[in-house]
This record gives sequence, C-alpha cells and structure tokens, in this order.
Amino acid sequence: ILTDATAGENVWTSTGGTSGDVVPIKYTGDRGCFPGGFVSNVGNSNVIDYVAIPTLGNAVDFGDLTVGRQSSASCSNGARGLCAAGQSSKSIDYWAFSTLGNAADFGDLDNGTASWYGPAGASNGIRGVFMGGTNGSSAKTNLIDYVTIATLGDSTDFGNITTALNTATAMASLTRALIAGGNTGSVTNTIEYITVANTGNATDFGDLTQAKNHSGACSSLTRGIVAGGTTGSPVNVIEYVTMATTGNAIDFGDLTGTD
Repeated sequence: ILTDATAGENVWTSTGGTSGDVVPIKYTGDRGCFPGGFVSNVGNSNVIDYVAIPTLGNAVDFGDLTVGRQSSASCSNGARGLCAAGQSSKSIDYWAFSTLGNAADFGDLDNGTASWYGPAGASNGIRGVFMGGTNGSSAKTNLIDYVTIATLGDSTDFGNITTALNTATAMASLTRALIAGGNTGSVTNTIEYITVANTGNATDFGDLTQAKNHSGACSSLTRGIVAGGTTGSPVNVIEYVTMATTGNAIDFGDLTGTD
C-alpha cells in the first residue's frame, strides 16, 4: 500500500509490511562534468573534467570520451551522463557519474547524416533531447532527436524546432525542455519549448532580452537561466525564465566577465 506522504510533491512511502519508497524523479547530483571542447594547438578534446558541486574548487580529470569532440550536446538523468555529436561525429557517449573512468559508446544520433555538431541538449530525467545543430553537409537543421537515457541505443526522431539553427542553448524541467538563442544565419533571441514526455514539434515560448548564441544554460525544476554568449561581441548578461509558463526572459544579473 502506498500512502501520499507529502501532498503535491509526489513523495510516496510504502506501508503494510512492504519496503522501498517511491521517490520523485531526480536528475541532478553532486558532480558536474565538462566533456570535450576545443584546445588551441591540439584540436578537438576527448577529456572529461568534473567538479564536486557542493564545494568550491578547480576541476579534476574524470576520464576520456571515445573521440575528441567540440560543439557537442550533453544531458543526464543524475546517474548517467551523455555527450552527443560534436564536430565530425554523430555518436553518443555515456558514463556513470559515481565512478571515475572513460566514457563508452551509447549509440548514434539517427538523423541521416554522417556528422552533427552544434546541437543543444536537455533532459527531463528520463529522456534526453538534442535540438538543432549543423549536419554533415554544413547545413543548419531543425531536427529534434531523443533517447531514453537509461537504455543504450540510437536516437529517435522527436519532431522539429521552428527554424533551422545551431549553437543555441537548452534547459529543462521535469516537463519541458527549452531551446534559446542560436544562429539561424544571424543570431536570434527566440525561445521555443517542447513537452519532453511527448513527441512533436516545438512551440514558441518567448524571447531572450537580446539576440545571442554560444550561451550557457542551467536550470532548477522551476527556473531556467541563460548566461553569457555572444551577440557578435561577448556579453555578460544573465537572464531567466519560469519554465512552467510562457513569456519573455527577465534580467537576472551579470557574470563577472564576458564569456
């Protein structure tokens, strides 16, 4: 027998002689990983760094990706991290956050091209979605692909964003994933959203305070934050949206520098 232990919070406690509680989906944890990137005079990097989020300090080596990647997309379910695409690749790598070590092959992005770079990645804790990017023919795409993070395999078509673009950023709640900014041929301020549990095309959410791409993003279960990026020149603006409602982004504050 399961009894609602905390009204409105989806926390259920087993009773009647059974064992094991049913807890809410959790896709955040104590470690943050930074996979791949571009290193001057080296090229595409396969290094995964990590930090312990509850404490301040420098990043430490976690392991290596199966290939060097830049302009890739990442997501996680709290236990497993994924890194997908990147210049000259459309493969997906994964690793377990709890154990230091190298990533392993998860599958491929099923988008019909030999490579894919510059997509935006997000997760609702069950599904990971990869939105937009540039395909192997150097054409911007409006594709959305998804995977079930707990299960290895190739991605599946989800739907489309409104406009083909790359170098956007993404954030998610347990319900929605948002894609913001990016480059359609010129930088854009648009924000779109999908309901991650369903497949289908993205819908307009609102606008950023300024058109930009190459931003960073993160989220709580309530707010999504977009920080930095470039409008043609680097910016230090931080802005936020409330993900459960549609509307334009609002100024949050500034970064310590332009990134």
